[in-house]
Amino acid sequence: MGLHPLEFSECYLDSPIFREKIKAHEAELDKTNRFIKELYKDGKNLINATKQLVLAQRKFAQSLGEFQFEYIGDAKTDDERCIGECGAVTTYSWMRNITETLMKPLEKFRKEQLGSAKAERKKYEKETEKYYSSLEKLLNMSAKKKEPQLQEADSQVETIRQHFQEESLDYVCKLQEIQERKKFDCVEPMLAFFQTVFTFYHQGFELANDFNHYKKALQINIQNTRSRFEGTRVEVFELMKRIREVPQEYRQTSPISSEGYLYVQEKRPPPFGSSWVKRYCTFVKEQKILHMVTFDHRSGGKMGETESVTLKSCVRKTTDMLDRRFCLDIEITDRPGTVLTVQSLSEDDHKFWIHAMGGKEPVIDAQLDDVGLSFVKNAINAIETRGINDQGLYRVVGVSSKVQKLLSLMIDEKSNDVDLSTCEDWDVKTITSTLKLYLSPESRSQAIHCLVHKLPEKNRLVLGLLMKHLATVAAHSKLNLMTVANLGVVFGPTLMRPQEDTVAAIMDLKFQNIVVEILIEQHEKVTLVPLTTVTSIDQSSNIVPQSCKEESLSKTHR
Repeated sequence: MGLHPLEFSECYLDSPIFREKIKAHEAELDKTNRFIKELYKDGKNLINATKQLVLAQRKFAQSLGEFQFEYIGDAKTDDERCIGECGAVTTYSWMRNITETLMKPLEKFRKEQLGSAKAERKKYEKETEKYYSSLEKLLNMSAKKKEPQLQEADSQVETIRQHFQEESLDYVCKLQEIQERKKFDCVEPMLAFFQTVFTFYHQGFELANDFNHYKKALQINIQNTRSRFEGTRVEVFELMKRIREVPQEYRQTSPISSEGYLYVQEKRPPPFGSSWVKRYCTFVKEQKILHMVTFDHRSGGKMGETESVTLKSCVRKTTDMLDRRFCLDIEITDRPGTVLTVQSLSEDDHKFWIHAMGGKEPVIDAQLDDVGLSFVKNAINAIETRGINDQGLYRVVGVSSKVQKLLSLMIDEKSNDVDLSTCEDWDVKTITSTLKLYLSPESRSQAIHCLVHKLPEKNRLVLGLLMKHLATVAAHSKLNLMTVANLGVVFGPTLMRPQEDTVAAIMDLKFQNIVVEILIEQHEKVTLVPLTTVTSIDQSSNIVPQSCKEESLSKTHR
């Protein structure tokens, strides 16, 4: 298992697990830094040793060349000439370029990239300390102070919180960028160094030939890695920008649980009163279980033991009963009569926890109906009639407001009788964008992974229609320039859109295109084989895996 991706949404939760992930990334960069420093030191020692070897070789060659003896005849023999002309045979020429090809690039990467990561780390740690210190000061403030004072204090902490979260986003982005960059910034100088070695050594000519296929493959791998890095980098920055604009939409990290910090009131024996302990809490909605783990970044980031309680009820605690804001009283099923008092971090956080602990989110299971099927047929017919030869078909997007308006119109049973193939009110790019928008729920992604033949009949019918349509689009690629590969790029994210916009999902984009390409190229074999004929498929067929065949067979015999 490699390093876990650092999700931007976790910057707003700042959970202990997130801190552990950051520590793992920092440890990896520290290890890379030590490796480059040791390599640089050993390289300098090797160069110095090689220089001493060269001096000895030259001295030996000079002595050998000056050795004189009498010979018979008017000329020297080949052997004699060889001895006289042996000169200074050196083995260090390939070392001359080691500094430029290997040492300097690695040292530059260490100082610039790893050095900037250390600087970002210090800023991140400084902002962490500043935010949590100001937060504790705010939470300890008396609720009986005048409202303008409270509002001013809230505003100051909110500004510090936003600055801390933005610094966290930048630091996470920087860590992952360097982790990806080192794949080519460190390996490329090594490849150049190897090339220098093999070019110089004539006696290693055969070895260089054997290495050639590996060198070419490595060059391709480096180029592919660099290209993927650039593409992924754009996606990551776009995701960070979206999260920064509306961070509240990314607060909920899971549909079945809620996470965040709460200060828990712990009562002590008289006369010590009570204390407030910061804990990272995870509430599992279905079981109504609240997991609490003590964690404070100032204690070295060590996690305490996890305490779990079952929630019976949760009510807001007023400031009349307790001189603290943002408090909740939690009644615990495990301990009858016991009420746990907790304090959230802000008013918005207070509302978040009340909503989270009040009940489960409804499970939405979208079903494909006759109206949706009619719209898909209508849209495909219009696209093939009016725009099959348009360049950039499906890649050029329509105006968002028009797309939403058309989608609302087409899925309304009272007004969905518009024939898009003859209606000039809607251009082709609006129709293609509307079709892509309609086909984007998570259920399609899950259904594809469960194999085409396990889809509901209407869903499978729509998939068949769409794949046949895309095959028709690809057949006109000489004019519309939309090859199977290009359509895979367009429809991969559409048909297999992840439930959440995360860094991990961006890293998996490369696999989505391949799945869609296969569906388009083999649409007749994959989407048009009915379940009732699966029993006649040869057992060696690659249409569906054995597990799917067995399930289909059992359904057929019922």
